[in-house]
Order: sequence, then C-alpha cells, then structure tokens
Amino acid sequence: MNPPIDLRSDTVTKPTPAMRAAMAAAEVGDDVFGDDPTVNALQARIAALLGKEAALFVPTGTQSNLCGLMAHCQRGDEYLVGQMAHTYRWEGGGAAVLGSIQPQPLPNQPDGSIALEDIAAAIKPDDAHFARTRLLALEDTWGGQVLPQAYIESATALARSKGLATHLDGARLFNAAVASGLPALEIARHFDSVSVCFSKGLGAPVGSALVGGREFIARAHRIRKMVGGGMRQAGVLAAAALHALDHHVERLAEDHAHARALAEGLQGLPGVTVTPPQSNILFVDLAPEKAPGVVDRLRAAGVLCTGLYRLRFVTHLDVSSRDIDRAIGVLRQHL
Repeated sequence: MNPPIDLRSDTVTKPTPAMRAAMAAAEVGDDVFGDDPTVNALQARIAALLGKEAALFVPTGTQSNLCGLMAHCQRGDEYLVGQMAHTYRWEGGGAAVLGSIQPQPLPNQPDGSIALEDIAAAIKPDDAHFARTRLLALEDTWGGQVLPQAYIESATALARSKGLATHLDGARLFNAAVASGLPALEIARHFDSVSVCFSKGLGAPVGSALVGGREFIARAHRIRKMVGGGMRQAGVLAAAALHALDHHVERLAEDHAHARALAEGLQGLPGVTVTPPQSNILFVDLAPEKAPGVVDRLRAAGVLCTGLYRLRFVTHLDVSSRDIDRAIGVLRQHL
C-alpha cells in the first residue's frame, strides 16, 4: 500500500540524508555563551542575505515574531496587524499576554495587504487616552499569496512617515522571493526587522531567525532568554538551516509548480472552486453538500489535508510530481 501523501503543511518534511549528515558533522559550542560556531555562522549568513546588521537564531517562528514585537514595543504600545495575520490570529496572543502589547487588527484585503487608508486611520494621536501606535506588522507570503512589491514599498513608507517601525513575518519569505523573482534582500530591505522560518518550505527540522539592526537584536536576545529560547549546543540545528539555505531555496520553484499542477488537475469538478496558487499553498472551496466528513474521507483514501468548507493543500520537499498525480486522482474521486 502506498504511504499517504501529506499535504497538510510544509512543516511535515523530514530532514534529507544530506541534511542529517550536515547536522551530524556540525561543530558546536554553548550558544547561550555565544560559543556555538555553527549558530554564529548561520546568524551572520542570514543577516547578510537579508541586508541586516545582525540575526538571532530561535526555536520557532512564533518565538521569532514574539521577540521582534517585544523588542520593538514597550508595555502599553500598539502594533497594527492584519485580522488574519499569523502574529495576531495563530500565535496564542503572545504579544498581548507576554508583552502587554495591544494589537490593532485591521482587515486583510484579498491579496493579503492592509489598505493604506486603514493603516493611516488606525494610527492613534499622541494622547494619554490611547495606546501609542508603534509598529506595522505585515506578512509575506500570506496564505500562499505574495504581497505586491509596490504595496510593500508604499505601506512601509507610510509607516516611516508616521514614526512607526516595521516588521515582516516572513516565515515563507523565500517562497515569496522565488515566486516573485526578486531577491529576498529586496523584499526585506523595506522592513526594520524580518522573521524567517527554516522549518517550512526550506525543510529544516527546527528553527527560525529574526534579523534587524544590532541594537534591536541585542534587545531581542534578552527577550529570547526571558521566554526560554536560549539553547545550548544548537549548532546541530543551525547546520540544518545552513544546509537548507545552500540547497533548498531554488528548488522551492518545484513546490510552486506542484501546487499549480494540483490546481489544474482539480479544474471542472462540480461544487469545487479552486483558487490559483501563487506559491506552494492551494485553497479549494467546497459546496456545503460536499463538506461533511471530507477530510476524513480523503485521509482514508491516502491524502492528508486540513480544512472543512475550504481545504488547504501545501506542497513541499517531500512531495513529488508522482505524488501530485496520485493526489489528483484521489481528489477527483472523493470531492
């Protein structure tokens, strides 16, 4: 029997044999003391790659965003964020709970942007009645969609003109770069800080990085310790991330092609609406009569996904073109 095709997320990948070899050979030290040479090499590499002064290696993307938000904002400050953004909706409310930072959620437009007029209208006056608006946080990719570069330039320029700092949740920044044909540095340069994940499309087992100015990263380093993110011989994990940067960035184009092939294979099914993917995430909307039990039916037939009325399929390193062909057959039979 064929193993299931796991399209739930690009976080389900297993380290490749070459990545495991790099991890096994990693030179390590105590990173809390700043002594791990592989962590230090990764931090220098990702900072240079994204055009920033410094970087901080952390266990998770949630912690990377939290350290970034808390390094930008003080207790009682406010950050502007999309209503459906990961930092607001999917990270346990950490900025509010742990940082006493007030989120001001704003509607996301269909392309993941926040309307400039909504941003401008949400910035509070300097008045003791209001939380101080301190930060604009954007996300790229957002639901697999690539934020338009012209929008990024306009939104960050607006924020700067109003005295706000800017943060990018770039968990899938390299997907955005590959899909748009722009260097990751060109996207990142408009933001004061960027969080990037190694354990999604890049295929590492653990880890994210926060990049920004030297003083900003020093503040974030203190916060990482406070929230329990200090790791010891973490070079074993940093080696996987370095391997991913060397070998798994350009190949993201294969994942994007697989998502497009999956979308094309589902065209024409009654009661099924397919949103053309821009990167490696495909959304499929179902008519109400098709929705009950669909995820369980697909699982039983060998395809794993998430959702209910809207299904999400994510292509990744461990999904081949043959898997996509098999998934299309299963989906056309069971949707």
